Amino acid sequence: MNKILILAEAKENTFKSNAFEAVSAGKHIAEALGTGIDVITITDAPAEQLTTLGKYGASKVYHLSLSELNSKGPAGIKYSHSAIAAAAANFANANGYEIIIISGTSFGKEIAPMISVKTDSAIITDCTGYTVNGGKISLKRPSYAGKCNTIVNYSSGKAVITLRPNVFKAEVSETTPEVEKITPDKVNISAADFKSCVTDVVVSSGKLDVAEADIIVSGGRGLRNPESFKLVEDLAAVLGAATGASRAVVDAGWRPHGEQVGQTGKTVSPSLYVACGISGAIQHLAGMSSSKFIVAINKDKDAPIFQVADYGIVGDVFEILPAMTEEIKKLKV
Repeated sequence: MNKILILAEAKENTFKSNAFEAVSAGKHIAEALGTGIDVITITDAPAEQLTTLGKYGASKVYHLSLSELNSKGPAGIKYSHSAIAAAAANFANANGYEIIIISGTSFGKEIAPMISVKTDSAIITDCTGYTVNGGKISLKRPSYAGKCNTIVNYSSGKAVITLRPNVFKAEVSETTPEVEKITPDKVNISAADFKSCVTDVVVSSGKLDVAEADIIVSGGRGLRNPESFKLVEDLAAVLGAATGASRAVVDAGWRPHGEQVGQTGKTVSPSLYVACGISGAIQHLAGMSSSKFIVAINKDKDAPIFQVADYGIVGDVFEILPAMTEEIKKLKV
């Protein structure tokens, strides 16, 4: 029957856009397969948050309290990825789900392989598209640092699929979901499932996370020194954007690793990506080339970044960024 289960991620008891994207994409896949979707979420989010999943196509939401799950493990923990993965996998196995869909956030990237092993499923990660023909799903994902796309088919019968965030549109369908609470005992969770635990979470700043932002302004070595990143931050502030960085400037200690975009940093797919003084090495392009619109600013007209840019500005970033920031301020008045 190709029963589909969506694992909806919540952060600080609130569902982010990636959860709605996963539910909406799962609904479209289910319709093409002639089946339905259920959602499981492991969070302490209130009831009104749980019902928001119905706005994107969830007809049934299974809710496992994170604090109740944690009560089975060591005292004082925030969460355990191994226990969350075990709970989701045990639930899927017990109820005959053949397809499990998770957003490919840092959370999804960590637990998806665990769930794949525990459910004896194929795993297809970082998917950016799909087609359904003859009851079979074909999944598209970038390969070779984004230089091409691969179409993946699986024959194992079961699959764990992760979706690249900000690629799939969260379409509103206004379903009223049935919410059913489940307990850790119902999914056979014990102390042995808490193989690794997070005991504290420290947020370094109140800045937007590049992995979740709809607009990103990134800087590279063309900015010459860390002090010049204020130009990037000023433009990001007027756009309501996150600040990103290339690997070169992170390696130089100019910016924190949490801002790094690229193959060894974070993969992003915002609506708008502004690359400032970034040449466009293949490792960087692998992390941002799926952005919906790319604006590149570089004094080198032959910089590789222009090959993927929708709009290119050849010029001095130190002149262009302040002018752009001021013009956008005027438009927003």
